[in-house]
Amino acid sequence: MKRATITAALALVLAAGAAPGFAQDAALKAAVKADYDANLGALFDHFHRNPELSGMEVQTAARMAQELRALGYEVTTGVGGTGVVAVLRNGAGPTVMIRADMDGLPLLEASGLANASTARQIDSDGTEKPVMHACGHDVHITALVGTARQMAARKANWSGTLVLIAQPAEERIFGARAMIDDGLYSRFPKPDYAVAFHVSADTPTGKIEAPLGIVYSSSDSVDITVHGVGTHGASPHKGVDPVLVASQIVVSLQSLRSREIDPLQGAVVTVGAIHGGIKHNIISDRVDMQLTVRSDDLEVRTRLLDGIDRIARHTALALGVPEDKLPTVTRSTVESTPPTINDAATAARVRAALTAGLGEGVLIDKARSGMGAEDFAHFVTPEHGVKGVYFSVGGTPADQVDAAPGHHSPLFRITPEPAVTLGVEGSVLAAEALMPRT
Repeated sequence: MKRATITAALALVLAAGAAPGFAQDAALKAAVKADYDANLGALFDHFHRNPELSGMEVQTAARMAQELRALGYEVTTGVGGTGVVAVLRNGAGPTVMIRADMDGLPLLEASGLANASTARQIDSDGTEKPVMHACGHDVHITALVGTARQMAARKANWSGTLVLIAQPAEERIFGARAMIDDGLYSRFPKPDYAVAFHVSADTPTGKIEAPLGIVYSSSDSVDITVHGVGTHGASPHKGVDPVLVASQIVVSLQSLRSREIDPLQGAVVTVGAIHGGIKHNIISDRVDMQLTVRSDDLEVRTRLLDGIDRIARHTALALGVPEDKLPTVTRSTVESTPPTINDAATAARVRAALTAGLGEGVLIDKARSGMGAEDFAHFVTPEHGVKGVYFSVGGTPADQVDAAPGHHSPLFRITPEPAVTLGVEGSVLAAEALMPRT
């Protein structure tokens, strides 16, 4: 993001934070706490014990639909597979969409929690796997129900249309696009703004991060099949060794990051899997490679992906692979997402509302620790014209953050009450700031 844009957004934060009409919202905090004690705590426990895999969230979706219908929302199920859409209309004004992802991960929970998941599910590949919420999506969907309840109760504070979605398959980054392809923006009110949050194990409870720019990187899954000419391991000159070719490709791919991309730009090319050969003394005729590619910029993303094609092809040629056996490079059309970048001006409005409603010091700004990805980006790509804000809420007490297990770990655990309640409060304040009653 350009420095001038950030500077202008910061100015808007300061101006909005000083504007009259905002007061720390003790009533909201009390109402959310009461709701957690009466409803949300048990709902979180249910979701944590009963996770489901990506694209297979049938029971989770059914429970979400039940909860949202009971609050008076117009609810549609089966959007983009198992997705749920709930609409609440409250007069003229902007349309705000709030999204929560609902899938778990194929991990055996080892958190030691009393409500640790013991669920198992047959995945889309036909294999039975353990399932756990190892990324906090149980927090997200629980908070969405809490947000729905507060927004319905606080209609006097806002005017417009609220769209809530429970999204499948974020972990495999195809659920958002599946919902859009199934008419999310044509069958339902198209949002002017889209909001989401993520619980963060390495952020202290009671704190929120709401960046003015980049939040998550792009992600692309790439498969490379390296072909060779098989022969006896004792006579390598009679064939073309695909293991050697693949090894050289792995090494050469790192030159993309080190020599072709501006060193101040974020970029990662990781070979996560490589499989080839069957026996000590046989040179095989094939090696399969799986890559993940990350960037923070669409131009960098294109350069990385094009560079992978070029390096795979020309490395193979240099090592004697015949023209008719050059590597095949396949980019996934399913597991792919652009960077998630907050709209600076909209994020500034949300930051001001969070500070005003939750108090000075609730917001923290810290450096990113990696290049994780999020398919929320599909909802706010430029062609849709939807302005997005993605924030995170703390999930671990401050004195435990340094030792907290990471996301996607079998040991993953967060403290649910402060995470859920802050997620609700932040979502409500963001939505009301974006569709104020005039």
